[in-house]
Amino acid sequence: MDWTVAPEPFDSPVAVALWRAYYTEVSDRWYLLHEGHRTEPAELEREIAAHTGADLVPPGGQLLVGWYGDEAAGSAGVRLSGSTTAELTRVFVYEEMRGKGGAALLVRAAEEAARALGAEELILDTRGDLVEARALYARLGYAETGPHNDDRYAEHWFRKKLAG
Repeated sequence: MDWTVAPEPFDSPVAVALWRAYYTEVSDRWYLLHEGHRTEPAELEREIAAHTGADLVPPGGQLLVGWYGDEAAGSAGVRLSGSTTAELTRVFVYEEMRGKGGAALLVRAAEEAARALGAEELILDTRGDLVEARALYARLGYAETGPHNDDRYAEHWFRKKLAG
């Protein structure tokens, strides 16, 4: 089966389901590691609703969905964060679809989308416990840098110059 990647409206049912799965996973991982329990349902709903992805629309952003055959399997988003810098966000692949090349394909498609938005470099942040993400970014040529934001949960920051 082959992967394809296509732009998707941030508020489509597919995009909303992917966002919910992504946020639930990363939030639960943090709470389980630091506090020994999953995310409280009310907090989960509040945070999912507060971060809709409305900034992932042209001309300043783009949300992409990875399809494995005819099944939505993952996402990646980019948003301009400066005149020549874009931020990579919402990189996620459903657990049952991992290990099939989708994450790297989504990141490369996001790099293309960032270039199309006028970006010359891509930045991102992640956490220490998201070791799979950190390994992916390093494998794809992202260099770990100092902080570029003060996000409470960010522990690692990466940057990559985008080739012309």
